[in-house]
Amino acid sequence: MSLLSVRNLGKAYRRYDAEWQRVANWFGASHSPCQEHWTLRNIDFELNPGESLGIVGRNGAGKSTLLKIITGIVAPSEGQIELRSPNPSDTQKGRIAAILELGMGFDLELTGRQNALHTAELMGFERAHVQAALPEIAAFADIGSYFDQPLRTYSTGMQARVAFAAVTAFRPDLLIVDEALSVGDAHFQAKCYERIAAFRAQGTSLILVTHAMSDVIVHCDRALLLRDGRLVGDDTPAHITNLYFDDLFGHSCPVTAAPAVDPQPEGASTHSDFDTADARERFHTRPGYRKEEHRWGEGGAVILDYRIRAAEVEYPACIESGTMTEFAFRVQFERACASVVPGLLIKTLDGVFVYGANSLVVRSGRTGGPIAVGTGARRVFRFRLPLALNGGDYLISFGISAGDQTETLIPLERRYDAVIVHVSRALPFWGLADLDATLEVDGASAA
Repeated sequence: MSLLSVRNLGKAYRRYDAEWQRVANWFGASHSPCQEHWTLRNIDFELNPGESLGIVGRNGAGKSTLLKIITGIVAPSEGQIELRSPNPSDTQKGRIAAILELGMGFDLELTGRQNALHTAELMGFERAHVQAALPEIAAFADIGSYFDQPLRTYSTGMQARVAFAAVTAFRPDLLIVDEALSVGDAHFQAKCYERIAAFRAQGTSLILVTHAMSDVIVHCDRALLLRDGRLVGDDTPAHITNLYFDDLFGHSCPVTAAPAVDPQPEGASTHSDFDTADARERFHTRPGYRKEEHRWGEGGAVILDYRIRAAEVEYPACIESGTMTEFAFRVQFERACASVVPGLLIKTLDGVFVYGANSLVVRSGRTGGPIAVGTGARRVFRFRLPLALNGGDYLISFGISAGDQTETLIPLERRYDAVIVHVSRALPFWGLADLDATLEVDGASAA
């Protein structure tokens, strides 16, 4: 039996010619609004006990509205929500703990201690139980004497600490977190995720709303994608996060004809697979290609082809861990750019980022400054690295962007999860990457 069931959920905001018409509708009258805007429509999904669900979407997609309806802050205009107890013999509803907008429900003039007390009481806990939990709440928040100072003196990170500590002082059946952890420091985020993991091990379900796709990949069992108030995807985190990138940047369109190729710059390397001017797109025919790849970007460049070489073998079926491996890809540019940035990304099959790099962050001097291209140019970009990974299968993504700063890059074409490679290792280790540790033992031998 599911913990949370959402059926045909919708939320509309309506305007009436007169406020009395709205009030009259509450008592059964029928007055049509002069304006009606649906922020959610036809939302259907279920959440099982102990399951972790990510909800992603662009700003304005309806994520916060959905959470407010689930928590009872906002009433739906249509549809139903049912929250059951995870214990089938329990007739009571399951208990929700939610951290929505930062500071929601907090009083800036009250202290952190007073706000924590009021928050827990509003969640339905008796004052005596909350009073007994306050020392642990203060310890988890770890803000020292500020816990007894007015909230208006807090930073956003300190508010997040108190909010999370208070809301999770008692294990809920369903924990909802909406971007609140993004303002905390790394140490506090680690504490929060440790507590979430402990709760989940005891059967707590999690709904996580965030723009950090890596958090969705790591912490969620599945994910939903909202678009303009509609549910358009319910699948694995890896698949949904790729669809989210589609929404952010759109799909790029392969060129249908090859424009004239400008001369290769002095010092540019070539290879027989990449230097023919009349070659067309070969990406789909290469060994290791995945038809499930996700292509997105604003356009202006097309990644035509790729090549993988390890130990002098092209497109190897298996790469021995630690082998120097070359990942090369050819790009055709449909417009001139003063600075383009090629990139490479390696992920596990379930979407965990293992390694990513681009021409702005690789070793200084490798590219010799900005990479300029003209309209119709074709360039081959090569990344070489020792593939020091544990044995297993890995997804390779290629990308080309425009710009000269990592924070403001414009994706022209990305081919995510486009290729799969297999890495073998005779002696496996724990984790993903081999950090080449050494061991020394000091001390005299036993007699």
